[in-house]
Amino acid sequence: MLKGSTNLLLALLGGVLLALMIKLNGELARYSSALFSSWVAHGIGALAALLIVCLISTKSARHHTNSSPGKAPRWSYLGGIPGAFTVVLAGITVNSPLGLAGSLALMMVGQVIFGLLTDQRGWFGVPRRPLTRRDELVTVCVLAGSALIIFSR
Repeated sequence: MLKGSTNLLLALLGGVLLALMIKLNGELARYSSALFSSWVAHGIGALAALLIVCLISTKSARHHTNSSPGKAPRWSYLGGIPGAFTVVLAGITVNSPLGLAGSLALMMVGQVIFGLLTDQRGWFGVPRRPLTRRDELVTVCVLAGSALIIFSR
């Protein structure tokens, strides 16, 4: 149970960091452009990732771990492309009447719908999982909550 709780907390932290990233990038886009904001975000992100890799590599070398994770599929290297578009589009929408909450709500709707389709069809090596009535109900709730955030101003 502890591992499941840890995963829930890590996912929640990831959501908080995503919202913070979108706000900061949106603020930079307001004073420059969405494209410049994306370049800065990915440049700083690359430096931070490099630092983390260096720290982990140093720690792994001390413990003499020699695990080979295997060869990743070629398409898995393309994750930066949707990431770049996400930063650019968020930089535009955060500075629109949607604001941060509306932008995040609609992004979440897109993530849920894409996630359900990916699960159902087994895209990108994900194990196939048929959609259930519960999935449909949850999707309707997410859509309704997003609509309340956007239209209840």
